Formats: sequence, structure tokens, C-alpha cells
Amino acid sequence: MRRSLGIGAGEPPELEITRMRRRHLKGVMAVERQVYPRPWSPNLFISEMSEPRDRVYLVARLGRQVVGYAGVMLNGEEAHVTTIAVDPAHHRHKIGTRLMYELLQEALRMGATAASLEVRVTNYGAQRMYGRFGFRPVGIRKGYYQETAEDALIMWADDIRSADYRHRLVRIIERVPAGVRPA
Repeated sequence: MRRSLGIGAGEPPELEITRMRRRHLKGVMAVERQVYPRPWSPNLFISEMSEPRDRVYLVARLGRQVVGYAGVMLNGEEAHVTTIAVDPAHHRHKIGTRLMYELLQEALRMGATAASLEVRVTNYGAQRMYGRFGFRPVGIRKGYYQETAEDALIMWADDIRSADYRHRLVRIIERVPAGVRPA
């Protein structure tokens, strides 16, 4: 995880990915309320951040503005993506891709050998992005999203420590625009 800063005066700020801190919660909650019908509470984020041995939460910022965030928890050798969201005003700018890349780097650092997540069965854009990261559908959780009774697609990526998977991550990040790519 690297910090990226604007190159010169007057240029737009580059995307910066950092560990989530309490000071980011106002921006995180603003995004959370836009993208989820039943948002997490600030206290839930604080509780998750207080477990640094097996959890990592990141924020994506443009300048001082939080434009996305993501979290992962380790359970044995499995990394489970707990949340990922991008401000709708910043969709389709590869911010979600960068967050997912950084989460997987953190998961590898913590010793993960596989990764899993749930995604709404109707969220085809997110499913495509996860597919690029090697996640494949393995099942359905009926009525998983309680607020809408929508099903969740369970997706899994195996053997994320392999050389092939590391090459996949390199190819993904090489396609990300310069202002979003790690420095």
C-alpha cells in the first residue's frame, strides 16, 4: 500500500489508499449511506478497526475526500472481503479495482491462501470486477440481504499465493490509469 500525491500545483489529486482511521468515518459513512439501504454504524466500523491482527480496513481518498473504502478479515487462511464501496459519483474510475487490489495485497501479507466474498445476485458490475480477480461463483445465500431479501452470490478465489495469481494481480494493476495506480 503506497501513498500517492498530486504531482504539481493545479493538477487533480491522485488516489491515495490508506488504513481507515476514526477521522475517516464521516466520509466513510457518507458513502455507506449512499450505497447501502441498511448501512453499517460508525461503531461497527470502529469495532472492526480495533482488530488489526486479522482485519484490515482501507479508505480511498482524492485529496481529503473519502471516495471509497473496503475491508477484509482473515479466518484461518481464508481472507473474507467484508465490505467494499465506492461513492457513486466516482464509479467506473477503477477505484473499486484499486481497493480490491490493495485488500488482496493485505490478505497475502496476513497469510491468506484463498479469498471469499458475497455480492448481490443483481450486482453484475461488481461480479465482473471480482471475476477479473479470479473469483468464481460457488453458491447462493438465500435472502442474505435482509433489507431487500435479495440473494447473495458466494464467490471464491483459490490459491491466491500462486505465481499465476500474482501475475494476474500485476496485469490488473497495469491496466489501471496512472492517477489511480499505486505509485
